Amino acid sequence: MMHTGTPVTVLGLGLMGGALARAFLDAGHPTIVWNRTTAKADDIVARGAVLAESAAAAITAAPLVVVCVSNHDAVAAILDGPLDGRTVVNLSSGTPSRARALAEEVARRGGAYLDGGIMAVPEAVGSADAVVAYSGPRPLYEAHASTLSSIGTGLHLGDDPGLASLHEMATLVLMWGLLDGFLNGAAILGTAGVSATAYLPLARTAIDTVAGWLPDYARQADHGIYSSDDGTLDTHLAAMANVIEESETLGVNAELARLVKALAERAASAGHGASGYAALVEQFRRP
Repeated sequence: MMHTGTPVTVLGLGLMGGALARAFLDAGHPTIVWNRTTAKADDIVARGAVLAESAAAAITAAPLVVVCVSNHDAVAAILDGPLDGRTVVNLSSGTPSRARALAEEVARRGGAYLDGGIMAVPEAVGSADAVVAYSGPRPLYEAHASTLSSIGTGLHLGDDPGLASLHEMATLVLMWGLLDGFLNGAAILGTAGVSATAYLPLARTAIDTVAGWLPDYARQADHGIYSSDDGTLDTHLAAMANVIEESETLGVNAELARLVKALAERAASAGHGASGYAALVEQFRRP
């Protein structure tokens, strides 16, 4: 393949970093790579990438430097030296405060900074199904949007560099809650000999139903008005008590249900017993 696009450096060749490098190569971008363990670069070099002898050499080899390592501390350790004229796109997991600090450090060294979060598995990278959220100066994002589209569908969240990490955290909480709920439900059904696979059709229906509620819940959370059209919090509390009682009877872990009920009880005690479930957002807004 002729690599005639914008040169790109990829630092970090784990599962995700390797997928990023391959996507840039497949899109026709000259790709320079570096990884602490050089053997991880063998396959990518065989596909046409150039292996730099050091992170510093890799950084100077391309105007766009994409970093995908374990965390923001590792990013800071790799970006050791001048960054004059380079745009650093950090796709490593971290915290909003560390992202903002990295943006300041990159600017101090003469570079520009975008933070990002990959909302996809490595296998999807390089396709439109891979959504990559970015935060940082919009003109900077737009200047590199065409090149970055090689790895997936880009979504710019705002000028604050910390927004990508913040959205990633919010999405992880959502994901864990959904997965924990499914696994908890599978454990309950398992006591009656019902397999998790047999539960899937009903679980998918429930997930689709809840997804349909989200636009209205978002409006309620934004405006602080909690409609009880789909049931009051007091009604939910009664159902939560039933889940806890039956879980204990069956010998199934009831910690998740107890936590959910405790949050709902606090909301009811604050005067939201007759409100809808979205009133729980006020509990999550408190330390």
